[in-house]
Amino acid sequence: MPRLIPRLRRAPAPPTSPAEAWHEGERLARQHLRRAGMKCVARNMHVAPGEADLVFASKDRKTLVIVEVKARVLEPDSPRKPEDAITAKKRAKLVAVARAGARKRKWSGPVRIDVIAIEWRASDQPTLRHYERAVTLAR
Repeated sequence: MPRLIPRLRRAPAPPTSPAEAWHEGERLARQHLRRAGMKCVARNMHVAPGEADLVFASKDRKTLVIVEVKARVLEPDSPRKPEDAITAKKRAKLVAVARAGARKRKWSGPVRIDVIAIEWRASDQPTLRHYERAVTLAR
């Protein structure tokens, strides 16, 4: 079920460009995960296969969580969702990034891949959907 981000005193205007949506989406994702008790380990972590948008430690600090953030400004009647961009090719790349990221951080515990989708439709508040274990990471 979509979670609405708590209202701020003054509703911010929706992003006007894809770059703005990405930056604001990543900020909202970090805020959401921190409020859930997770700890930010890295942002935009570069490894050979690609980049992890966010890397967090789970609430119990036992799991490394690689987070893919998808943020979009969409027309009100658009059937598309930001998470639709997670294709089979993207899932394979996320698995490779997660494995390389765990090696880079010398992490030997469990690793999971989450997806956070954030969308703005017209002038509405953003909607955030957090998919835990969105991509399976086989050992």
